[in-house]
Amino acid sequence: MEVFLIKLLQFMLAIGLLVLLHEGGHFFFSKLFGVRVEKFYLFFDVSIAKWKGALLKFKPKKSDTEYGIGWLPLGGYCKIAGMIDESFDTEQMKQPVQPWEFRAKPAWQRLFIMIGGVLVNFILALFIYSMVLYTWGESYVPVSEMTQGMEFNKQAHELGFKDGDVLLAADGQPFEKFGSDLFRSISEAKQVDVLRQGQPATVTLPGDLNLLEMIQSAPIFCRAYLPAVVDSVLPNTAAAAAGLQKGAVLLSINGKAINSYNQFVDEIGRMSDVFKAAQTPQEQLAARAITLVYRQQGRTYRASTTLNSEMKLGFSPKAIYEPVTTEYSFFESFPAGIKYGWNVLASYVDDLKYVFTSDGVKSLGGFGTIGNLFPATWNWHQFWLMTAFLSIILAFMNILPIPALDGGHVLFLIYEMITHRKPSEAFMIRAEYVGFGIVILLMIVANLNDILRLL
Repeated sequence: MEVFLIKLLQFMLAIGLLVLLHEGGHFFFSKLFGVRVEKFYLFFDVSIAKWKGALLKFKPKKSDTEYGIGWLPLGGYCKIAGMIDESFDTEQMKQPVQPWEFRAKPAWQRLFIMIGGVLVNFILALFIYSMVLYTWGESYVPVSEMTQGMEFNKQAHELGFKDGDVLLAADGQPFEKFGSDLFRSISEAKQVDVLRQGQPATVTLPGDLNLLEMIQSAPIFCRAYLPAVVDSVLPNTAAAAAGLQKGAVLLSINGKAINSYNQFVDEIGRMSDVFKAAQTPQEQLAARAITLVYRQQGRTYRASTTLNSEMKLGFSPKAIYEPVTTEYSFFESFPAGIKYGWNVLASYVDDLKYVFTSDGVKSLGGFGTIGNLFPATWNWHQFWLMTAFLSIILAFMNILPIPALDGGHVLFLIYEMITHRKPSEAFMIRAEYVGFGIVILLMIVANLNDILRLL
């Protein structure tokens, strides 16, 4: 329960901040061009029966704007006078045009008002990335230092990779960091250069591997080799009860030989699946039972013990790679943050092609998936990285040319600026309904996927 609350608080804080600033972008340009903003709300104040739905609202004296917090935490809105939006206020549109309304302003001003939210979110993401790099630097293990090589899954073996291969380059471009960029490079490469048992070798690839499949497969396409060596043991744990000490080498689990820490994690994962499927306390207890064979101080031991309810043995593996940290001065952090953020956006856009596949649709996630991306303990470094990432997603998704999103309004404004003809109000209202329906459908599919994964 504690983990759930920590993740929920981080999610709500991040989303609240991003929505507030996004709507603030629309608000800023509206005020700049003399357009009246009738309501500025964090979350939606959906009315039910006679209840107006606002948890908090106030309207300053001599102000045209009502500020408030709604009860439905699905976003927020900035109700701009004289504009067809998600409020579907058609009665206002029947009245004569007023000089302080959105529809009375020239197209270029309306365009700035519509892109204001996206602009703020994108600039915010780049600023957060810059400040994260300035505060914490950038830590990673260079692929060039992973001299123990990689462990590969079945798909990678069939393509020609072998366990222990040291990754060097994809299509002549050296690998830098282990992460999504490395997998993307392999998925698009025609050949990957490796070091195999001290000798250079080349693996020929088709150049169009499915990145989603590579990352989502269990085990993943490739992992850095880590020996199954114990570094430290927590007191009063299954590891301590089994007699494990610093330097012990795990040889097998429940009769299954293991050659690395990764294989140990895989076996514990299989046991966890059995534990989750158990129907009775007796079956759960049986699923947690584990028999270890390990070598310690030149002798081989066999011990039986029981994992805790979180399926943890209670030891830390020996780390064989030390991460390097690149530090940035205040002024150096801005170009570095812009480059980092642009790379995140480019990768996200490139991965969108998988959304239109069956696996892509299944991988869509709603609020539960997004919330689970936050760490289980409060970590400001990870919190700000996630907030920046969500800010980029919010900016990009909102600029898509879908009616009801900012990008839909931008599309119609560009059409007006080119043709010098406004789409009719009847057309705009119908388009808003269609776009709103598409957005709701996507939200239903994404959150339904979360529920199905939970079940």
